[in-house]
Amino acid sequence: MNAATRDAAAALAALADPTRRQIFERLAAGPRAVGDIAHGLPVTRPAVSQHLAVLKSAGLVKDQAAGTRRIYEIDPKGLGAIRAWLDQFWDSALASFKNEVEGKNSK
Repeated sequence: MNAATRDAAAALAALADPTRRQIFERLAAGPRAVGDIAHGLPVTRPAVSQHLAVLKSAGLVKDQAAGTRRIYEIDPKGLGAIRAWLDQFWDSALASFKNEVEGKNSK
């Protein structure tokens, strides 16, 4: 397994958890503090922090200090790893479609 595949696998594994997906989806609206992310979720702030740590280690989110708070946002590099992995299938599917269309047009 190459590094790109490992990165995509780690990201997909992190997103397999429904709570982490909810957290990740909330970050799609923009950077947020842990308390803002946790608001309305059925888990505690410490649990949200643990989920964010998993997302961060998978390369899906990054954070920065803002006073005593940490602000989290989606890391585009992590999404790029998933997209690159998925693109290999898309490229293959498009090539198959092209071959099928060109084969039917030549008949």
